[in-house]
Amino acid sequence: MPDSILQVNDVSLAFGGVKALTEVSFAVERGSVFSIIGPNGAGKTSMLNCVSGRYQPQHGLINFDGHDVTELKPNDRARLGMGRTFQNLALFGHMTVLDNIMVGRHHLMKNNWLTGPLYWASPAQKEELNHRREVEEIIDFLDITHVRKAVAGTLSYGLRKRVELARAMALKPKLILLDEPMAGMNLEEKEDMARYILDLNEEFGITVVMIEHDMGVVMDISHQVMVLDFGKRLITGLPEQVMTDEHVKRAYLGLEDDSQLEEAS
Repeated sequence: MPDSILQVNDVSLAFGGVKALTEVSFAVERGSVFSIIGPNGAGKTSMLNCVSGRYQPQHGLINFDGHDVTELKPNDRARLGMGRTFQNLALFGHMTVLDNIMVGRHHLMKNNWLTGPLYWASPAQKEELNHRREVEEIIDFLDITHVRKAVAGTLSYGLRKRVELARAMALKPKLILLDEPMAGMNLEEKEDMARYILDLNEEFGITVVMIEHDMGVVMDISHQVMVLDFGKRLITGLPEQVMTDEHVKRAYLGLEDDSQLEEAS
């Protein structure tokens, strides 16, 4: 059996009488790129929010790297090695790129309010230098050295997306959750982001779970794809298998019977 870093078992989520997810189960193999796709309103972001701890499902279990994290808060999941980016940018617009990324190191720092006042006489100074060294490596990896001291809110959308990815990488995650990392980007920016995601997966060994609408990107970089529709899992499999599945075609094209499906093919 493959080594699964993430296991989601029968997760259901509802808001009042509206069901966002219904008994969704899947497993993500360690070291893979796993994409979640589906029409708008299919429950993709709700699923990511359950995995990251922003939402608490009413039913089901979530296991991450051998730990039952179903009831853990997002910060506790981050300490276990789970990083996250958001569909809507969540950067501190008034802070520099470097400071935004350093925020991602916060839970790794041993310095606290007791040792802080003794900064120059404690290991805190050396600790901060080590963290800054690793952050500079991430900045270099994502080619944002030229904006490292720029205020995040002044950057282009594509660069801000890259900074948010850098902050998630600064957590030193085993698993990173990407919510539409290429939304709003032009073709060149999408190609760059796809390359960075592949590199962080292959060079850093980070497992990736990604929501993405660009089917070209999904097909090119995913090891496995799961399709959600109306909060239910339609299929999980290899990209080429998923893209040729009739149920998937119906979900995306809105076709109701096989004759319509053949006409659209």
